[in-house]
Amino acid sequence: MATTPDDLRRLFLALPGVAESTHHGTMSFVVAKRFLGRIRDEGMVFALRCELDERDFLIEIEPEAFFTTDHYRGYPYVLIRLAAIDADRLAPLVERSWRMAAPKRLVAGFDNARASGC
Repeated sequence: MATTPDDLRRLFLALPGVAESTHHGTMSFVVAKRFLGRIRDEGMVFALRCELDERDFLIEIEPEAFFTTDHYRGYPYVLIRLAAIDADRLAPLVERSWRMAAPKRLVAGFDNARASGC
């Protein structure tokens, strides 16, 4: 059930242009120098870039997995309790985060490859 740092690495690095980095001394991910998210709270929580409306919806329907703090209130990030979510559930959220930040050419290439079955 729980998502591990290795699961996060696998999900993010499967997307074109994503690189692993560090932010505040923790594992993070970027695409085209745009921040996607990072581990926080001793590996128990992941801060993931998302649309504000999506964040609010996730918190409303799955408060055991998704939340925010005052620090993130005005920013497009949702906090995820990694122990409360599995990697399969997290995968589409990671992809949407990537789509928000990735250059259009990367997204188009990814979509074309997917459509052609590559």
